[in-house]
Amino acid sequence: MFLSPTTIDENVWDWVVRNRAEPWNTIAEFVTLLGNTLILTTLTVLAVIGLAAAGRRVDAVYLGVGTLLGYALMQGLKFGFARNRPPIEDRLLNIDSFSYPSGHAMMTMIVFGLCAVVAYRCFAWVRGHRWILLLAPLLSILVGLTRIELGVHWTTDVVSGWIFGVLWVALCTWVLARYETRRRADVPTAGAS
Repeated sequence: MFLSPTTIDENVWDWVVRNRAEPWNTIAEFVTLLGNTLILTTLTVLAVIGLAAAGRRVDAVYLGVGTLLGYALMQGLKFGFARNRPPIEDRLLNIDSFSYPSGHAMMTMIVFGLCAVVAYRCFAWVRGHRWILLLAPLLSILVGLTRIELGVHWTTDVVSGWIFGVLWVALCTWVLARYETRRRADVPTAGAS
């Protein structure tokens, strides 16, 4: 039997509202702060400044522009789909913007994902301990789950946010790789006339 996204959303919503309790609600309210615009903007700006100061200008542009354009994409999708949030009486946070996709899920996947790529490129320790890169998607998944627990998003909003975020990081990384390949090709080799 095929379940529509709407049926999945309603079933998960009903289960969450019936079963949520303390201390999970308070934990969710704390963890969800990792996806707030102020936190993600501060993290991005500090990382971009640090990268630029360290002479890693390409990585600084990759992170800064990737985050900025990712935010614009997320807002465009929200206004394009204009989906309403779950019923207001069951929300644990007061939010009145559009629901699809989850900005918290999408932007944490983008910012943490871009930061993970930059960390891999910049630090030998990270390259030697690749498991640490799993923190980026795991943190995004935790933040996304809080949005469902707090009743401010449907499940498909969150899952779509993660998917859009992963695709955006992949696109940004592909563009970076193409740029660096072309830049290397333009550098004259020793002894070339």
